[in-house]
Amino acid sequence: MHEAVETIGLALIGICVVGRAWCSLYIGGRKKAEIVDRGPYSVSRNPLYVFSFIGAFGMGAQTGSIVLSFTFLLIAYAVFYATVRREAWLGAVFGAPYAAYLARTPRFWPDFSKWRDQETLEIRPPFFLTTLRDGRAFFLVIPLFEALEHAQDLGWVKTMFALP
Repeated sequence: MHEAVETIGLALIGICVVGRAWCSLYIGGRKKAEIVDRGPYSVSRNPLYVFSFIGAFGMGAQTGSIVLSFTFLLIAYAVFYATVRREAWLGAVFGAPYAAYLARTPRFWPDFSKWRDQETLEIRPPFFLTTLRDGRAFFLVIPLFEALEHAQDLGWVKTMFALP
């Protein structure tokens, strides 16, 4: 079971990194200049964070524990919820169009029935590449937790208790 949870976590981290990169194609460099309400931003106001939630769960899963996976998810939710609450400046800058966006688009949980896209995208490679580079951090937990597991196997670190 431990290895299965880790494998699922690895897949979720991959989905996170790819999903965040996909979102950056739509918003890269535009957040402060316009309301981005197409593609993933048409179904969730914070799709980058949604993919980060997936990644946080995947990071926790690298411990092999479902309990720690949900703990990582809850910590990420608390951090991003607080971050979103500080984005009130968007309403002051964009006014009524932003208020309409708030009314029609869920904060986190995607509503795919609201999907809207555009025919073409102006891609800004530096933003996309930065998002991909930042995504590497999600993968850092793999060697970290594997090293911890190896240290436990060698008896260097004692296991105090095990979580499911």
